[in-house]
Amino acid sequence: MQIDEVCKVAKALSEPNRIEILNLVSNEEMYAFEILKQFDITQPTLSHHMKLLTDSGLLYMRKEGKMSLYSINKTRIDQFIEFLNKYQSME
Repeated sequence: MQIDEVCKVAKALSEPNRIEILNLVSNEEMYAFEILKQFDITQPTLSHHMKLLTDSGLLYMRKEGKMSLYSINKTRIDQFIEFLNKYQSME
């Protein structure tokens, strides 16, 4: 991973609701409205979170008609973990 990509992922992970969103979609693809039901936030706030998560590469988004479906990008998470693990061996 390039440093700018690492920074995007770190920024996306810096907010508790975004981590919870990743947790929600970790096992199944979910519509945005299904995700929204799990939080006490507005739809524009959810859209902001989803944009940061998709821009960072942590989530995939696909359209089904006018609806957005989200799923986790396990490869991107593995890349981020691999980047962090490089520093574990420096102890």
